[in-house]
Amino acid sequence: MIKKVKFSKIAIVIFLTALIWVWVDLRLDERLSIADVTINITKSTDPSVWFSFNEDGGSSVLIDSVELKGPASRVAEAKRMLDKGTLERAYFLDPKRQGMTDPGTYSLNVSDFVKHSEQMQDLGLTVESCDPESISVKVVKLVKKSLIVRCFDENNAAIQVESTEPARVEAFVLDDWEGEKLSAKVQMTQREISQARSTAIEKRPYIELPGGQTRDIPTIVKIKMPPAEDLRQYSITTATLGFCLSDNLQGKYEVELLNPTDMSTVLIKATPAAKQAYELQQPFQIMLYILDDDKNVATEQRRTVSYNFPEEFVRRDEIVLNQSPVQARFRLVPLSSESAEKTTE
Repeated sequence: MIKKVKFSKIAIVIFLTALIWVWVDLRLDERLSIADVTINITKSTDPSVWFSFNEDGGSSVLIDSVELKGPASRVAEAKRMLDKGTLERAYFLDPKRQGMTDPGTYSLNVSDFVKHSEQMQDLGLTVESCDPESISVKVVKLVKKSLIVRCFDENNAAIQVESTEPARVEAFVLDDWEGEKLSAKVQMTQREISQARSTAIEKRPYIELPGGQTRDIPTIVKIKMPPAEDLRQYSITTATLGFCLSDNLQGKYEVELLNPTDMSTVLIKATPAAKQAYELQQPFQIMLYILDDDKNVATEQRRTVSYNFPEEFVRRDEIVLNQSPVQARFRLVPLSSESAEKTTE
């Protein structure tokens, strides 16, 4: 006689088994250490207040490690995310939400902060400890002052402009800023500099606070550059060619130039000062860059040379090539062991 299977009892057994596994998973906590976590200060909407970490004025701080624990399944998922690079290790601090409103220095408990973050809530893990356990947050009240507008190129070199309108702007800065510090910076690309020679361009200035923090100033300024100085035509007949080789090739190969006369003269347009700097102050007027893979080619090779114009005059559009760039024809000749030893001596 076949007994009737009681499906209700089977369902109860399956449910109890699953419950036991869930209970075991929750009881067997595992640990996970996350290194190089950063905490960043969110940008303040109040221009009269400046938040920073420690004494260096930085807007971010590195937490060496965050020690976590939790159920094995949760930790395993966090490890997978960590391996795939999808685990968020950047946290954002709004000091005002932490009650840091009045000027002064505050201590932030890192474990508490990370524990209550959205990222950690989503992971479902517990924060056991952090290194360091606390960090300092500084709140400074800024004051409004008048700043002179100064212009700089992409290399942070000062640019002489024809006019800026307005010449001064107001911004919130540190109370002890005086003299040269009372400057609003405008950074211009080479293209913008060239454009501003014909028509004024609009740019937004900014200030640089300690620790590399920058803040834009709402006032838009119009910048006009002076017209470029008329360039004269020159023929440099004493041009020197330099070879640039990596350590992998030096002492092992010699560059054999097959068309040296093609590079004996360089035609340029330049101001007198730029021409003199190029001709007399540059150690090499022309450079030929040799690549490591060139050693694998036994036949003649061709490569366009580079003209070593002084960067200072290039930025000011005071020197340009007045001919088509020349192609060097060359071969790499392996040195004998005896020659190589003499070269390295």
